[in-house]
Amino acid sequence: MSGSDDAPLTTAEALHHWRTAERTVAVARRGRLAAETAAAAAEEAAEAAIATAQAAKRALEAMSLAETSATRTAAAAKAATLAARSDVADAETETALAEVDEVAAHELYRDATKRAAQRH
Repeated sequence: MSGSDDAPLTTAEALHHWRTAERTVAVARRGRLAAETAAAAAEEAAEAAIATAQAAKRALEAMSLAETSATRTAAAAKAATLAARSDVADAETETALAEVDEVAAHELYRDATKRAAQRH
């Protein structure tokens, strides 16, 4: 690096070139550091995206299992409801038949008491 006529640089010129070179190196270092930081952040973002995708896949699988379980539970509840309704209907029928038997037995008792009263 020399002046325009290939003469050696003055101290002031050499100092100016040196300071300019220092600023250029500092800017380049900051640029490299920023690029390295951006690359590291991009790598972390990619890893996070992969982890998020995996978590979403697991959540979808869990949702599918929960849906299957809920469907099976609903079917079991429906079957239990139908069985309970059938039991209620059977109990109502048995109650009605028992009431008929009770009325008939009461009538037989009245007839028997009338006959007994007529004999005495």
